[in-house]
Amino acid sequence: MYLTVQSFISDYKNEAAVTQKLLGSLTDASLKQGVAPGHRSLGDLAWHLVPASGMLGPMGLKIQGPPNSEHPAKAAEIAEQYRVSVQSLLEGVSEWDDEKMEETKEVFGFQWKNGMTLSLFVKHEIHHRGQLTVLMRQAGLPVTGAYGPSKEEWSDMGAPTS
Repeated sequence: MYLTVQSFISDYKNEAAVTQKLLGSLTDASLKQGVAPGHRSLGDLAWHLVPASGMLGPMGLKIQGPPNSEHPAKAAEIAEQYRVSVQSLLEGVSEWDDEKMEETKEVFGFQWKNGMTLSLFVKHEIHHRGQLTVLMRQAGLPVTGAYGPSKEEWSDMGAPTS
């Protein structure tokens, strides 16, 4: 749980930069990549990563998020909407004081402090970002590291990759 506004902002800026880099590697053709019938495609998953009001709305944050619709056909549009939505979220939270992190709101039927909701929001993004990298590999796209180098980045550094 985040206790201060600045701790969320610092952490989320780093996480969002990793996600933005991955989204920037998507191609229009790759958006159709699926893992299995009846599951999200790469485009669906990427679009799901764009911050929206779902979990964040009950806290009173007005995010310039995507409409509840199918993902765009252009990968660049997903990456741009992610950038805009992240900036909107960061601007909204930056107007808070630290006491706002302790306020409790009902989210998905649970009573969560705002700092907890933001923490779960970041973990939710990290979880889906992991899924995104699997689909990216299946689509033949390069994957960038998040908490250390990816296999491709290790190779670029001349390190063994197996």
